[in-house]
Amino acid sequence: MDWQQLVSLMIVAAAAGWLTLNRLRRPRFGFQRDTHCGCSASHRSGELGAIVFRARKGQRPEVLVKMK
Repeated sequence: MDWQQLVSLMIVAAAAGWLTLNRLRRPRFGFQRDTHCGCSASHRSGELGAIVFRARKGQRPEVLVKMK
């Protein structure tokens, strides 16, 4: 085995080790992933109000904003 094969095998082994460690390590905290919506926990979507869009063929489109 010459030095080029040895270096290439060392690179492959290092990459395999790095990928294995990343697979086994505990994932970092992700705000959007761990809170399921990416919203802050203090606001609830139902408390803020709603926006309703209505559009029918031949009629004017309507946008209704309902604030609570």
